[in-house]
Amino acid sequence: MHFTLKQLQSFVAIARDNNVSRAAETLSLSQSAVSSSLNELESQLGSLLFDRIGKRLQLNEVGQRILPHAVELLARADELERLVRSGEALGNFKVGATLTIGNYLATLLISDFMRTFPGTRVGLKVANTSQIVEGMRQFDLDIGLIEGDCFDPDLDVIPWREDELVVFCAPDHRLAKKTTISLDDLSEENWIVREPGSGTRAVFDRAVAGKLQQLDILLELEHTEAIIRAVESQLGIGCVSRLALEDALGRGSLIALPTPWFDLRRHFYFVLHKQRYLTAGVKQFLALCQQSRQPGAAI
Repeated sequence: MHFTLKQLQSFVAIARDNNVSRAAETLSLSQSAVSSSLNELESQLGSLLFDRIGKRLQLNEVGQRILPHAVELLARADELERLVRSGEALGNFKVGATLTIGNYLATLLISDFMRTFPGTRVGLKVANTSQIVEGMRQFDLDIGLIEGDCFDPDLDVIPWREDELVVFCAPDHRLAKKTTISLDDLSEENWIVREPGSGTRAVFDRAVAGKLQQLDILLELEHTEAIIRAVESQLGIGCVSRLALEDALGRGSLIALPTPWFDLRRHFYFVLHKQRYLTAGVKQFLALCQQSRQPGAAI
């Protein structure tokens, strides 16, 4: 059997997009070239890898079994090429991060990594937990950094660092002026929170469940900064990561409210696909992330 890297690249690209034309765009090849590569690979393997549904290609059982191995072979080939060219085998890879991590940690970590290893390129996708998990399942991402739960049997979920959510308000808000705050006070407020599907929202929902007489959610927003701005405008009170509030709390433009009734602690996690080969670059990036949680670390 003598399949080529070009054939594997076409197969993996089609598997990700379920469409030959989009795969051709990704690979900067003609549709006919991509189709021919797939046909040649299927012929050599003696089995179809996709079910043809109109113009759409759906990965079948055989294709699903060999996809992780094809992705691994391509990763190893890229590593080998870089080793020959530069004496290093870090390669390029793509990180998926949930919004809090992506906006307040991942960009700093990636910048530090690229300064340490010049010439390395790291892509970053920022989305909510469910979207990052799906990206990992589909082999679109090499590593995930999430703040929510993940129970997918194909993925390894590894604790990374601790975080906590904070209930907060504007300094002119009525709760900011009270010496003591009750659950009844919080029940009377409008809440501005993250959207369902986000890790932040999952922690918030668990923390307040059964504690408040009523929960009046005025806005559900996809971006932490939008929640902060809405709370600063006194539209209501919010609940986001302390990591996102550090500057505002330091300036006094927002006030943290004591909420001893709620357990708002949580973990950030690494997500890795059990069947995906870890390149030297991904391993080095994981090591950098681990160092960042240590006392005295810069991030």
